Amino acid sequence: MFNSLKLFRRTHPKPVVMPRRTKQRRSPIILFLMLLLWSLVLGWGLAQATETNPGTIDVIAPRYELGQDLYLENCATCHIGVPPGIMPTESWRQILQDPEHYGIQLPLLVDPPRLLVWDYLGQYSRPEAEGEQIPFRIEESRYFKALHPRVELPQPTRLGSCISCHPGAEQFNFRSLSPEWEDAP
Repeated sequence: MFNSLKLFRRTHPKPVVMPRRTKQRRSPIILFLMLLLWSLVLGWGLAQATETNPGTIDVIAPRYELGQDLYLENCATCHIGVPPGIMPTESWRQILQDPEHYGIQLPLLVDPPRLLVWDYLGQYSRPEAEGEQIPFRIEESRYFKALHPRVELPQPTRLGSCISCHPGAEQFNFRSLSPEWEDAP
């Protein structure tokens, strides 16, 4: 019997018992700090993604920034530069090609500056609606009228009159409004 027990132990070794793993509890402070760090990184990333160029109303892709600068340099020196989305693309195309600019003879932008301005205006202007008559004045623009439904515009409407409601218009900022329009529905 003793021999059979030895034989049994040789052929059937003792099972190895692994020590039980005890669950380690993570400190709530470490969890809180990790959550805080994640929130800060996410917030910073969102701020970077939505950052607008100084003075502009919308985010402009880096590819079009030079075109925007040239647009403001060439157009906003005589009058307020309006956002491209106010007018349809075809209006901008015809305005850029016409040396007779609202009764004033202007030299045409020569390429490549004109192409850069056109790329910017073409990218950020809106398509014309089917059957829409191409507007050449902002007060004739369907989109402008939709943005200003309750505004009684002076006649004739001048680009300088934008400042009365948009005090930041000279800095190409049309999102800031004067106090009487700030809380308007």
